[in-house]
Amino acid sequence: MLQRSTLKFLKDLRLNNNKAWFDDNKANYQQAKEDFESLVQEIIDGLARVDPGIEGLQVKDCVFRIYKDVRFSKDKTPYKANMGASFAKGGKKSPYAGYYFHLEPGGNSFVGGGLWMPEGPIIKKIRQEIDYNFADFQRIVGQKEFIRVFGKVNGDSLKTAPQGYHEDNPAIAYIKLKSFIVSNNVTDEAATQPTLVREILRTFAVMQPFIQFLNSAQDE
Repeated sequence: MLQRSTLKFLKDLRLNNNKAWFDDNKANYQQAKEDFESLVQEIIDGLARVDPGIEGLQVKDCVFRIYKDVRFSKDKTPYKANMGASFAKGGKKSPYAGYYFHLEPGGNSFVGGGLWMPEGPIIKKIRQEIDYNFADFQRIVGQKEFIRVFGKVNGDSLKTAPQGYHEDNPAIAYIKLKSFIVSNNVTDEAATQPTLVREILRTFAVMQPFIQFLNSAQDE
């Protein structure tokens, strides 16, 4: 579970997103950081038992920095008012599909996963995998529990069929996707319950066949 003080720190940071305030509250940040990293370690331990690709990951391989890169952003606030961790083969910078936990107070936390904006060669492989094995993909994303937990696969979509595919392809809605993302919201109350890690791992378990399918395209 996460401490309520961690959510409070992020709420306060959203209202005071400047270096002076952050420096004055460095101790609170450190406490929140350690709390979140402790949760991440528990998730790694649990997930590695069922997904060999996660074995050997360390917390630092998964957690994103709270400091923003504002060089190319109109929003110049220096800090993220959230904490996030990605669990993928090779770590957070890996090209592989993976699992994700996002903590952001105000009802914006979620358990998610998939692959966001993969590079050209990778997305070509995934499109081909979906095209060649569409029945298998349909079974995964059409499973009742998958639909109950995630609804559907999300992501920005091309307006027209990519080169080599036609609009009458049964899988065209998925082939047009530029990202392959699923997510399930987590309330602030749920984030501070002792069952949090168990619920995150349960959600990841429903997601796992989807992740494995996306990664199989790269492993072949």
